[in-house]
Amino acid sequence: MSATTTTWNIDPTHSIAEFKVKHLMISNVKGQFPKLAGALTLDEADAAKSSVQATIDVASIETRDAQRDGHLKSADFFDVEKYPSMAFQSTKVKASAAGEGTVEGVLTIRDVTKPVVFHVEGPTAPTKDPWGKLRVGVSASAKISRKEFGLTWNAALEAGGVMIGDEVTITLDVEFVKAD
Repeated sequence: MSATTTTWNIDPTHSIAEFKVKHLMISNVKGQFPKLAGALTLDEADAAKSSVQATIDVASIETRDAQRDGHLKSADFFDVEKYPSMAFQSTKVKASAAGEGTVEGVLTIRDVTKPVVFHVEGPTAPTKDPWGKLRVGVSASAKISRKEFGLTWNAALEAGGVMIGDEVTITLDVEFVKAD
């Protein structure tokens, strides 16, 4: 690791992974995965040499409806008994403007791994917290096809269409703490 490369760990108490998907073809339903872990390797001299990896505890899913959460944890969707976590590993980082860029990588949901591009704001300038630790923040978003990841369960509607849309928007708000 060079003098300009630092490691930053996800602070799970100040980070969240959220998603939204069309319900009944009329509105969005949102949910979140509050349990995530991972690290950012940040090369301040050359952002392209930076990388990020993260895992999400799928059983931590929360949609504000216990019955829906149970269904999402079942084999119809995430099958948390068989696939307890999702993972992301970056393959390419590009800074495009001050504080913005893209992170390309592979996302694994269930037993399917596909390329995904996240549009990123950040990282913010390092800020010292009251306990002397340095922190940075990152926001990122991407859109995926849930069917491409094996999340194919759906139901036809009497009036036409389907209960659940295919396109899922993923939004991440992550705070990282500099490793000692």
